[in-house]
Amino acid sequence: MAFEPPQRLVTALGETARDGDDWLERLPGAADRAVAARELTVERVHVPGGRSSLVLMVRRADGTPAVLKLVPPRSRPESERAALASWGGLGAARLLDPECADGALLIERLHRDVSVRTLPEAKALLEAAGTLRRLWVAPPAGHRFETVAERTGRQAEAMRGTADAEADVLPLVDAALTARDELLAAEPEARLLHGTFRQSKVLAGDRVPWLAVGPDPVVGEPAFDLARLVRDRVEDLIASPSGASITRRRVKKLAESLEVDQERLRGWTLFRAVESGVRALRVGRGQDAELLLEFAGWL
Repeated sequence: MAFEPPQRLVTALGETARDGDDWLERLPGAADRAVAARELTVERVHVPGGRSSLVLMVRRADGTPAVLKLVPPRSRPESERAALASWGGLGAARLLDPECADGALLIERLHRDVSVRTLPEAKALLEAAGTLRRLWVAPPAGHRFETVAERTGRQAEAMRGTADAEADVLPLVDAALTARDELLAAEPEARLLHGTFRQSKVLAGDRVPWLAVGPDPVVGEPAFDLARLVRDRVEDLIASPSGASITRRRVKKLAESLEVDQERLRGWTLFRAVESGVRALRVGRGQDAELLLEFAGWL
C-alpha cells in the first residue's frame, strides 16, 4: 500500500519529537502488516486526519466499514485500546479487535466529517456533555492507566521550564500550578476519563447519534475531563467582546449540568488552558499560545 501521511500529522509529530523519531519512516510497513493481519481492504487515508495518528478507512473481509488507526508508541495506543474495551461501545466508538497487540486499532467507523462542532454552539455543548457523562465509569480493577496527578506532574515540570525562559507567562504559570496543588490535595472519587475530550472528538454514528473517539485516557476526577470542553471554540470566545462573561457562564452551566463542583472545574480549566498555551509557545505556535493564555487570564 503506497500513501503519503497527511501533512497535519507530519507537522504535529515534528513538534513533539524534534529530537528525532523514525515512526513515520516505519509507518508504511506497519500499516501493510496491520492491514494484512486483519484481512482488510483499504479505501483511503483520512485527510486532514489527526495530530497523533494515521487513520485509514477500511473494510473488513465481510464488507463491514471500519477504521484502522496507527498510533506511535509514545501516544500510548494500548492505553487507548484498554479504555475502548472498558467502555464497550457505550459513549465511545466500539473496538473491533480487542486481542490484537501490534499497536494498531480497528475501530467502528463513524461519520468522521460530522462532529458535534458542526451544531450550533448551545446544542453542541449539550450533546458533547451528554456523551462525556457516559464515559465516566469506575476504572477497572488493576488498571494501568495514567492518573491525573501523574500526567499533570509531567506537564507541570515542562511548564516551569518554559516559564523560566519566558518571564511574561510566569504569573499565569504560578496561578495554574497553585490551582493544581490545591485540586490534588482533596480529589473526589476517581473515574476513567477520556483525557482529551472536546467537541471535535464527538462524531456522528449509526448505532447512536453521537460517540466519542480518540481518547488519551487518564484516571481522576471528572472536572479534569470537563475542563477541556469549557474552552471549545476558544477563537470565537476571544473574538467576542463578552468572551470573559460567556466563559464564566459556561463554567457554571457545565458544572451544574454534569454535577461537578464549579470551583474545581474553574481550577482545572485554568491549569489545562495555561498548560496548552505554554506548550504551544514552546513549539512555536505563537497565535495559539496567545489565544489560550488570554482565555486563561479570564479564569
